Amino acid sequence: MSSVLYDAQGPRAKRRNILYTVSFIVAAAAVVWWVYAALDEKHQLDWVLWKPFFSSEAYTAYLWPGLRNTLKAAALAMIIALPLGAVLGIARLSDHVWVRVPATVVVEFFRAIPVLVLMIFGNELYSQYTDVSSDDRPLYAVVTGLVLYNASVLAEIVRAGILALPKGQSEAAMAIGLRKNQVMRLILLPQAVTAMLPAIVSQLVVIVKDTALGGAVLTYPELLASANPMTGYYGANTIASFTVIALIYVIINFSLTSFASWLERRLRRRKKSSGAVLGAQDVADIAGTASTGTAA
Repeated sequence: MSSVLYDAQGPRAKRRNILYTVSFIVAAAAVVWWVYAALDEKHQLDWVLWKPFFSSEAYTAYLWPGLRNTLKAAALAMIIALPLGAVLGIARLSDHVWVRVPATVVVEFFRAIPVLVLMIFGNELYSQYTDVSSDDRPLYAVVTGLVLYNASVLAEIVRAGILALPKGQSEAAMAIGLRKNQVMRLILLPQAVTAMLPAIVSQLVVIVKDTALGGAVLTYPELLASANPMTGYYGANTIASFTVIALIYVIINFSLTSFASWLERRLRRRKKSSGAVLGAQDVADIAGTASTGTAA
């Protein structure tokens, strides 16, 4: 049976695909066995190394405080970077040169600098020119670096999402008398949010992972930084510590992407179910509202 995208496979193609699948499974099993044998040979799978992670002490004393600091820095960076990125992205689409050019310079400048450099710069800035205590300085530096870099990336996502919409959307809105700020606020942004959501969420995942840079360079006590004191306290269980921390990162980011997928599906269903046909009086009311300058 044929599909719209491709023709049905013939007997030879089916045998070839089965052969590829079996070969891949065998190769993956061989890699897994090789990793298992190497770890077992080095006694990295001994129960004594993994036992601490089956009790609450490792989580309450090391992992949970580090996870709390990771989520704190990531949440602060998200709260600041999302609206700032939206403002910069919309500013880059402005018809006014005095708005568009500064926004473009800011976005292109901070987007070109590695986030680690921004964190180090922020740490030195807070150290020399502010009264921020040495205990709070790593958090401020991490959040500053994350905000400056990710707000610039999010600005490009917002700009690309708006430009991807058909021009007929804005032309039709202006034809009934809406001003440009109303077109952006009422017509373009609500439609672009759904299309931008996967890219925005992927950038939020990057924010969560990049908090580890603060622990590696600025001694910020985040989740990954908790591996060193935990390893020193429980002995030579480095691989076990990093494996558990990696699983925690996977759970956090998978939860974030799953929530975003659910939200995207919900938004799309709402748009499909809320379609309505406007009559002549409705259009006249919208045009009248636009001419008076009040919000619709």
